[in-house]
Amino acid sequence: MQQRGTAVVTGASSGIGAATALALASEGFDVLACARRTDRLADVAAAHERITAWELDVTDQHSVDALAAHLAGADVTTLVANAGGAFDAASIADADLASWQRTYDVNVLGTVRTIQALLPLLVRSGRGLVVVMGSTAGHVAYEGGGSYAAAKHAEAALAATLRLELCGQPVRVTEIAPGMVRTEEFAVNRFHGDADRAASVYAGVEQPLTAGDIADAVAWVATRPSHVNLDQITIRPVAQAAQHKVHRTTG
Repeated sequence: MQQRGTAVVTGASSGIGAATALALASEGFDVLACARRTDRLADVAAAHERITAWELDVTDQHSVDALAAHLAGADVTTLVANAGGAFDAASIADADLASWQRTYDVNVLGTVRTIQALLPLLVRSGRGLVVVMGSTAGHVAYEGGGSYAAAKHAEAALAATLRLELCGQPVRVTEIAPGMVRTEEFAVNRFHGDADRAASVYAGVEQPLTAGDIADAVAWVATRPSHVNLDQITIRPVAQAAQHKVHRTTG
C-alpha cells in the first residue's frame, strides 16, 4: 500500500471524525485520532492498527501546542479539522451568548488554532492537505441556526482565505459542507439531550447521510494527486434538495 504519511483528525471520538479516522487508515495513512474523550478514542483506535489515539482539546492552546510538539518529527501530510458542533437552536432574539461563544470557540477558533500549529509540518511534507469540515449551514442560513450558521460561515471564509494565502505553497485546502447527516450525537447535543426532539429532525427522511458517507468523501479528497485541489464539496442526501427542501414520508 502507498505510504501516505500521517493524517491528524480532530473531533475523532465519534460520528464523522471517527468514521474519517477509519477511512483514512484503510487508505494507508497513519492516523492520529484526536479528541477530548479518551474512552471513546480508545474504541476508535482499536478499530484499525494504523490509528493512534491522542487527547486533544482544540479550545486549549496548551493542548494544541502539545499535539504539535508530539508530531514535530512526523511526516504530517493531512489535517482534517473536524472538531465542532451545534449547541443550541435558539432564535437570535433569545440567543444565549455563552452558547454562541462556545460554538465559535470550538468550530472556528479551534480550527484556526489547529491549522496554525500544524501548518509548518504540512508545508514541510511537500504534499499537505487541510480539510475543513464545514456545513451547508455555512452557505445558507436558517431559523434557529444562528450560532451554528455564523460559525460555519466563518469556517467557509477561513478555508477560502487560507487557500489564497497558501498559493505557491504545497498545501491543498478543501472545505467539505455536509447537509443532513444522522449521527449518534450531533442533534442530541444541540437539543441538550432531548432525544425525541433530536429524532424529529430526521423524521420521515428514509436515508439521511451517514458519518461513513462523509468519511468516504474525505478519503477520496485525501487520495487525489497532490497537485489536485478540491476547493469545496457540498454533500446532501437525495431527500434534501436544499436547506429547507426535504422530502419526508408520511407513513
